[in-house]
Amino acid sequence: MIKKAVQFLLVLCVCSCNLKKEQKPHAVARVDEEYLDISELKGIVPEGTSKEDSIAIVNNFIDRWASQKLLYNAAQVNLSKDKQAEYAKLIRQYEIDLYTGAYLEEVVKRSVDTVVTNEELASYYKANKENFKTTGALVRLKYVRVAKDHPKLALVKSRFLSGNKKDIKALNDMAIQFKSYAFNDTTWVDMNQIYSKLPFITPENRDKYVSGSMAYQYPDSTDVYIVKVSRVLEKNQISPFEYIKPTLQQLIINNRKLELIKKFQKEITDDAIKNNTYEVYK
Repeated sequence: MIKKAVQFLLVLCVCSCNLKKEQKPHAVARVDEEYLDISELKGIVPEGTSKEDSIAIVNNFIDRWASQKLLYNAAQVNLSKDKQAEYAKLIRQYEIDLYTGAYLEEVVKRSVDTVVTNEELASYYKANKENFKTTGALVRLKYVRVAKDHPKLALVKSRFLSGNKKDIKALNDMAIQFKSYAFNDTTWVDMNQIYSKLPFITPENRDKYVSGSMAYQYPDSTDVYIVKVSRVLEKNQISPFEYIKPTLQQLIINNRKLELIKKFQKEITDDAIKNNTYEVYK
């Protein structure tokens, strides 16, 4: 509902305007033969807006509406016929593209199979993996950040470095005691995530702390970082299958969509020829 302040403004507009033409019942402004209906003002004033600001918002909206209409009318008078014809053609093409694009999207949405099996993913990866090069370094590592005065720091370090599943489970059980951690070193992550999680590592000193297989601890003023690097994959190497699996899935689905669109376009054209609604004159 339009706010009372807005309604108050509209009453003032009605009372103060000396219109040369008969005003339409729900109009708040007119430019030539076009009217701005009060319903078009609905929702433009946010909840909680003061009366003064509400009036300003409505005034600005009406002024913008009038300016656009006046400029459009002036353009139709002053632009050449050739220029107007050019723009009309562009507008018509945009309308066609908008409608056909929306229609094809709905057709594809109803028909496309979005289930991609691991076999399909593996096959697509094998055939195209040279096209999937890393754009930056990828890393597999695990770490834990513990307070320097933690009473079980030595035990945490021993369990962390052991590699035993039972030890990792035990660490997970006491994870609430850690500042931060990541125990899964089988997942590839982008190097930028490492810089975020381990702030003592920078692009300048990266080789010192993230290089090949290594394990170490790094103390700062309050905490100790215990880190174990499993593997590093440098830039411009073939991306690991698991890392780009989501991308592969989306590419396969997109390819299916393109095939569906081509098939649908051919079918609709063939049907038109068959029904004699489309023909080419030679």
